[in-house]
Amino acid sequence: MTLKLQDVQAAKKRIAPYINATPILTSSSLNTWLGHEVFFKCENFQKIGAFKARGGLSAVTWLLGKGQQPKHIVANSSGNHAQAVAYAARQFNIPATIFMPEYSSRIKIRATEGYGAKVVLSPTRDATDALVREVAREEGTYWIPPFNHEQVICGQGTAAFEALSELEGIDAVFAPCGGGGLLSGTLIATRGLSPKTRVLGAEPLNANDAAESLRKGSIQRLTEIPNTLADGAMTMAVGELTFEYLKQLDGFYEVGEEAMVYWTQWLSHLLKIRLEPTCALPMEGVRQWLKNKATKQRVLVVISGGNVDQQTTQKIWAQEYLDRPPTLAE
Repeated sequence: MTLKLQDVQAAKKRIAPYINATPILTSSSLNTWLGHEVFFKCENFQKIGAFKARGGLSAVTWLLGKGQQPKHIVANSSGNHAQAVAYAARQFNIPATIFMPEYSSRIKIRATEGYGAKVVLSPTRDATDALVREVAREEGTYWIPPFNHEQVICGQGTAAFEALSELEGIDAVFAPCGGGGLLSGTLIATRGLSPKTRVLGAEPLNANDAAESLRKGSIQRLTEIPNTLADGAMTMAVGELTFEYLKQLDGFYEVGEEAMVYWTQWLSHLLKIRLEPTCALPMEGVRQWLKNKATKQRVLVVISGGNVDQQTTQKIWAQEYLDRPPTLAE
C-alpha cells in the first residue's frame, strides 16, 4: 500500500492525547548570516526527547484500534525507538521487551528501562535484530520495528504535518536519515500538504548506506558498525518500505563528522537547546542547497531529538567551532 496524507492525519488523531505539540524555533542571527529563513521543528521537546515517540505510539494505538491487544510488545533499537516503544507500551499497560546493541547510549538504555521495559543487550546490531525476530514468533507478541512499519512511518510524518500546518510558503523540508522512517513520513506529509515543497535528507558520510542504496538502485547494507557520533543514524540498512519513499526525495546529502559537529555546536548555541548530533546533519544539507539559490528561501528543518550522553557531549565540544559563524561560502 502507498501511504497518503490521510494516513498521517489518522495517526495524528490517534496519538494526539499522548504527545507534545513541539515548538518551531528560529534564529534571527542565522537567518541574517545565511540570507534565508530557517525554521526548526524541535522534537527534542517531544515525549522521550525525540520524534520516535510519534511512531511508537502510532503503531500501538493503530493496533489497539483494530481490537488487537498484544500480550507482549517487542522492539529492536540502538536508542530513541527503544524509549518510544517502552513509553507507548506503558501508556496501555502492555509488557515490553526491547533488544538493544551493547554500543547503545547508556542514557538511552537507562531511559528505556525507566519507562518500564525489559532491556536485552547484544554484542552487535545483527545479533539484536536476530533476537527480536525470534521472540516475535511467540504467540501474543507484536514486533514494532524502528522504521520498516507503515504505522511507524505515519507517526513520524506527523512532525512535518504539524509544522507545515502552521507555516506557509515553505520551499524545502530537511530531515536526517537513519533507517528512513522520519524522512519517509516527512515526504508523505509534505507531498500531501504542500506538493511544490522540496523534501531532502542527510546522513553521516561514515554511515552512508542510504546514499549508496540510492546511487545503486537497491538496498545496500553496511558491513560493520559505523564510526559516527550520529548514534541516531547508525542503522545498518534502510528498510524495504522506507527505501521506496527515499527514492522520491528531491535531494540527499552525505555529511562529514566535522560539519556535523560544527552544526551541533552552532544550533545548540543559536537555539539554546540540547540536541543530538544526528539533528545537525540536515543543516549542512541546507547550507549546500542554499548556496545556489538566487532568491530568498524558507526552509524547515526537523530537529529529531535531544538525548545525548556526557561522553558524546565531550566529543562534540572537544574542538571549538563557535569562532566561525555560519556562512554559505565554503
